Amino acid sequence: MSRIIDIRSDTVTQPTPAMRRAMAEAPVGDDVYGDDPTVNRLEALAAQKAGKEAALFVPSGTMGNQLAIMTHTRRGDAVVCGRNSHIFTHEVGAAAVLSGVLLDPVDSKDDVIYPDLLEGAVREEDIHCPPTTTLCIENALACGRVVPLDVMEQTYAAAKAHGLKVHMDGARLFNAAVALNVPAPELTRYTDSVMFCLSKGLCAPVGSILAGSREFVARARKNRKLLGGGMRQCGILAAAGIIALEEMTCRLAQDHDNAAWLRQRLATIPGLHVKDQGIQINMVFFTLDHPARVVEALPAKLLERGIKINGVSAGELRFVTSNDVTREDLAVVADCLEALLKEG
Repeated sequence: MSRIIDIRSDTVTQPTPAMRRAMAEAPVGDDVYGDDPTVNRLEALAAQKAGKEAALFVPSGTMGNQLAIMTHTRRGDAVVCGRNSHIFTHEVGAAAVLSGVLLDPVDSKDDVIYPDLLEGAVREEDIHCPPTTTLCIENALACGRVVPLDVMEQTYAAAKAHGLKVHMDGARLFNAAVALNVPAPELTRYTDSVMFCLSKGLCAPVGSILAGSREFVARARKNRKLLGGGMRQCGILAAAGIIALEEMTCRLAQDHDNAAWLRQRLATIPGLHVKDQGIQINMVFFTLDHPARVVEALPAKLLERGIKINGVSAGELRFVTSNDVTREDLAVVADCLEALLKEG
């Protein structure tokens, strides 16, 4: 089978040869007993990379976010989050099902939760209202932007003034750190807990990290067991996560540069409008001035040419760069897209 250029997401990356070797050779134990040496090494490394006291290896980002909510809240609490956040839009209503909490979404023109928006979202102390106890933020945002450090600091201070816990969905934490040119702990210092993915842009085949204080992680570990997340000899997977953190975080700037190049190239295509303002990581968003039938046919037609893309979402198309996509691949994508749009 000929090689496929897959720009649907940075979740589609393949484990590197070094990861495959490390997985095959990883010493393992039983992680539920706490004696898998490779998992223990990953969790210690992850805590250090995130600037937190402790960390927990979990199967997915969604589980990591939901464990944070479950651990920070009690049933009946209210949790503030962005209306377009992953927790609100893409986690199957899990906060209600698993933790019995109410998500209070905040509307923001750029998806950033600013202090003044938080002020209006925290519920008053009233017998009729659920208590607002937790704020969930994102960085990097799903729209491709990053939240500046000063905004994070101000929003964190506002949350603390209301006695809230702050969890960050940092699925692409290291992309945000690269875009802001700061170490990751400079971002996580304005959080009580953070989740970040090892399998999203960092090439690990499975897994995410939930990090926070030792006491928080101890409670989250028990909640992970409750959700069926005890993975036994998962050092085989953790071995890839170690390489993800030690090596793959160091090359994310290349993905950002490739995305910036692709934005410029796509902007030269007639009838294609690139959403460029504020996009700072490995994503390209754009709209097309073409009939719906032409746009809807693009995924199938590009697949015939060895290119995988997602269909339109909220009126936009999104391309994502990653370790497995070269600058030459992106040139092929742009050329094929331009040719198809000319054909109509």
